[in-house]
Amino acid sequence: MSEHWFHKKWGLQQNTPVDDVYERLVELETKVIKLEEENVELTNEFYRLENSLDARIDILAEQFRINHNV
Repeated sequence: MSEHWFHKKWGLQQNTPVDDVYERLVELETKVIKLEEENVELTNEFYRLENSLDARIDILAEQFRINHNV
């Protein structure tokens, strides 16, 4: 029986019990869920920062207009 790609990638033996492979799969699924949650949090934070930066630029532009009679 030839070695499957995941045997080599995960350092498993060819005759690794299915339960071990299942445990690794569950572990990886848990990591993916956590990464997806972190991605949502980071995306939300980027939007918040972008909006904050836009507001600050608007304030600076208004101050420039007032100070330079534009």
